[in-house]
Order: sequence, then C-alpha cells, then structure tokens
Amino acid sequence: MSDIKRTYTKKELSGYLVGMFGQNLIYNIVATGLYFYFQNVICLPAMALGWIFALARVWDAVNDPMMGTIVDKTRTKWGKCRPYLIIFPAIIGIVTILCFINGNYATADSSTQKFFIVAWAAVSYVAWGMVFTVCDIPLWGVTSLMTEDQNDRSKILSLARIIAGVGGIGVLIVQVAQALVGVFTAKGYDNAKATQYAFILVAVIMTAVASLLFEIAGLSVRERVDTSNEKKYTFVENFKIMFGNKPFRQILISGILRSPIYLQMIIMMTLVTYYYTNNNLMNVIITNENGDFAGINFKMLLGVLAVAAGLFIGQFVTMGITPVLIKKIEKKTLYNFYSVVGAIPYILIFVFFKVAGDGLRTNIVWMLLTFVAFLGSGAAMGGISVLQSVMIADCVDYEEYHNGVRTDGVFFSGQSFIVKLSSGIATIISAFVYKIVGYSDVNIAKLNDALANGADFATYDGGTGVGKYAAAMFFLVSIPPAIGMILSAIPTAKYALSDDEHTRILDELVRRRASASAAQEPAQDTDSAAAALENNMDEIVDEINKLD
Repeated sequence: MSDIKRTYTKKELSGYLVGMFGQNLIYNIVATGLYFYFQNVICLPAMALGWIFALARVWDAVNDPMMGTIVDKTRTKWGKCRPYLIIFPAIIGIVTILCFINGNYATADSSTQKFFIVAWAAVSYVAWGMVFTVCDIPLWGVTSLMTEDQNDRSKILSLARIIAGVGGIGVLIVQVAQALVGVFTAKGYDNAKATQYAFILVAVIMTAVASLLFEIAGLSVRERVDTSNEKKYTFVENFKIMFGNKPFRQILISGILRSPIYLQMIIMMTLVTYYYTNNNLMNVIITNENGDFAGINFKMLLGVLAVAAGLFIGQFVTMGITPVLIKKIEKKTLYNFYSVVGAIPYILIFVFFKVAGDGLRTNIVWMLLTFVAFLGSGAAMGGISVLQSVMIADCVDYEEYHNGVRTDGVFFSGQSFIVKLSSGIATIISAFVYKIVGYSDVNIAKLNDALANGADFATYDGGTGVGKYAAAMFFLVSIPPAIGMILSAIPTAKYALSDDEHTRILDELVRRRASASAAQEPAQDTDSAAAALENNMDEIVDEINKLD
C-alpha cells in the first residue's frame, strides 16, 4: 500500500496564482473602485448605496451555498471546479463593465431617471455578485483537489492570499481615472461627466486585462484528488453538513463578527483621495502658472503613503510569514492573537486623528505614527485572511474523516459568504454614519465642485459642521473594526480542531484513499476471473449436450 501524496506541479501552481491575481484584480475594481464610483462619481444616496450592497449580501446567503452544491455535484472529465474556471472569467468581465455604465444621480433631471439609475446600480451589482460567486468558489475550492499534501495545500493557500493581496492594486482604478479626467475636460465635458467617462474607460481596460489573466487558472490547474465516487447531496443536505461541522461553524461566526474590518478596505480609497489630496491625486504634482511640472508636494505624498503603503505592506508581510508561523504555532492561537492584538492599531488610527488634528497631514512624526497604525491593522487583516483559508480547508478534511463527506465547494462557499456578507454589513454601517453627517448624493456633488475650486476637505463645511466628513471617515476605519476584531476571537477561543488532530486526520485520509485504490484492482481481477469461469462452464455444458 502506497502513502505517496499526489500534488500539483510548479507550472500548475504558477498558472493558478496568475488566475488568482486576475480574479482579485476584478474583485478590487468592484469592491473599492465601484463603491467609490457609486458614491463619489455618480453620487448615489448613502442609504440607497448601503441597502444595495446589504441586500446583495443577503441574496448571497442563499446563492453561495447553492453554488457550492452545484460545484460539488459537477462531474466532468476536467473535474468539478475547473470547468467554471474555464468558462466564467469572460462572463464576469462583461458584467463588471456593465456595473459602470450608468447615469449620474446628482445631475438627473427627474425622479424617474433617478429611479432607473439606482435600479441599474442594484441589478448590475447583484448580477455581478452572482457571477463572481460562480468563479470564486471553484477558484478556492480547487486548492483542496490539487494536492493531498498538507504542506503543499498550506503553501498554495498562503501564496494565493498573498497574490490576492497584490490584486489589491485594482483599487488604483480611482487614481488612474482621476489622472485621465483632464483628457475629457479638454474635450469640453464638465468635471462630473469627465470623471465618469474616465472611470468607464479605465474600468473597461483593467477588467479586460484581469479577465484574460483569470482565464489562465482554468487552463492550468489539474484536479488530483479523485471525487468521482463521492455521493451527491442536495442543497438542504449540504447546508446541514456545513453548519453541523463545529470548527467551520466557529470560523463562520467569527468572520461575521469581524465584518467591520471591511470598512477599512471600502473607505480607505475615499479617505486617501479626499483627506490627503482633496479629491485629486494629481494634486501631489505641483505645476506652475503655465501648467508645467514644478515639483512634488512631498508632504501630501507622504500622507497618502502613510495610509496606503502602511495598509498594504502590513498585509503582505503577515501573508508571507503566517505560513511559516503556523508550522511552529497552533493555528487557533495565532488566529486569536491577530484578532485581539490587532484591535490596538485600529483604535490608534482614530486616536491619532483626534489628537494630531491637521498635523496628521503636515507633521512628519504624526505621518510616521499613522503609517505604523495602518501597518498594524493591515498586518492583522492579512494574517487572519491566510489562516481563515487554511482552517476552512482543514474543516473539509474534518468532515470527510468523521462523516465520509467531502463537499469542498460548499465549505469554500462559506469563505465567499463571509467576505460578501461582511462587506455588506460594513457598507450598511458606513451608510448610517454618512447619512448622519450628510455625506450623500447632492452634497457630494457640491463637495466635489467646492474642492475643484480650492476648498479643503479636512475643514469643509457642507452644512453639517466643519470637518465632520473627515471625522466620519476616520471613525469608520478605526472604531467599528476594532470592536469587530475583539468580538471575532470569542467563537474561536475554544476552537474544535487542533493542529495535531488535523495532522492525524489527514494522514488517515491518505491511507484510506490508498487502501481503497489498492483494493479496487484485485476486486476487478476477481470479477474478471469469475466471468471467465462462468463462460468456461457454459462451454463445458454445451459440449456435454452435444455428446448426448
């Protein structure tokens, strides 16, 4: 009996990671870029935007497990995950572009036009979420089918998380679009229309490239864990399986409680763009009266980097070291450490804003402290994201060992569900806060015009009080995420699956599969021998009959 564990090649790993980058580029174009576009370019009402995102996530509560069930029932010569990775990248690209093709709520002439603008935003975004789920669940689920080796699985999941983080450059759609606004204003368009056209152009180009990269995953991966003999389960059965798995249930509840951390990703680009550069990153470049380049506003640039670089560097560092740490530290211990200790830098972000005042943008020391705070918050987020994927994969093995059921698609649909529901909850929180301070629809259009005419966002009075918009943004990226981080450690304080137990389970599963494979061949030989003997007996009886 052989205990050799089948696993992926370097070529397959590379192709998978390229596809992961493309998929997450699309995700960030929508998660951050589309949110900014809806809120600050076509100026949807804050509560309308909040409910669009929240209701889409409620639908995902049903849609994600349904898609997981469909994936687990899929049986093709390519496997059960790979077909979706081949077919759907082009479809998600088309739907992503359609999300940006809309009118401007703030400049709409009638209530009917405003209704259709909101309706188009809602329908296109819900459609995007459904199609993205069809891509996302197989992309993560295939990792448990590409290898039987626990270390190789941890490696691919950790690398996938890192590459997914690199896909965060999709948020740059905001800056690239702003840089192109001048191209359209030079053609005679007003600022609002020029900004919208610039966003649409950049969205089309970036999405097309991302979709092509995503396609490489489907063309590259191979499924090495045989699932052809697995029983197929109904949607209701899969739901019971998923929520009956204690360690998975703990991770799911923990992830939902941690929902507010997604406020940082949702609002970060708006915060950087408005607070540090007054709604135009090109303000970092100093020009003379003739419009020629005259230098760089280094303090403004450092302010931007304190937030953006701190957040992304923090994520990448912990995404890189977490796979090493989990070889030496219990996953549960590390997960809870990131959650509880990670709340501290979130709190400091708001403390620094309140204490430093405008020094947060002008004083080098405060900029450095801001960088450290965002670095710490990003580090906590990055480490947890890696651990969540690895621990969910462990839950799949746990289920197969105890109940003989391996529903990879359903369990990884839970990961997709956590991300989407968390994003929806975070959006609702931001919608209520923005509604309170008046950061919504026409007020944003007025703000954009004021900033274009020289106003300062940090002290802008939009009829709601001086500086309330900035204070609201710093509050949202700090206090609710800190609370969520602390709460998320409660369900996993007594996590049900230790690392030692998982190692024992995985080794036993490999032996079971090897035994089943070895037993199958003799059984086939016995069946053949029995058939041959039966044929021989029939021939003997025929000969005896002839003699008679």
